[in-house]
Amino acid sequence: MVDTELLKMLVCPETHQPLREADEGLLAKLNEAIRAGRVKNRSGSSVTETLSEALLRQDGKVLYPVRDGIPVLLVDEGILLENLG
Repeated sequence: MVDTELLKMLVCPETHQPLREADEGLLAKLNEAIRAGRVKNRSGSSVTETLSEALLRQDGKVLYPVRDGIPVLLVDEGILLENLG
């Protein structure tokens, strides 16, 4: 879990919209798509590791992974949720 105070300061590196923690339902749907090989990040690389944590952009269109408790806030690492299907 990302520290609450840290989360208040974090924003999307592209749009500067606030971020919030992704809920379990979204993570379950995403992880199912990852296991099926249907998820790519914005750089076009396949996402192969399932996620236990992620941060969702305010508009709900992009999700950023959290790895080992560290938010990965790089535009190319973002996952466009509209492509999940």
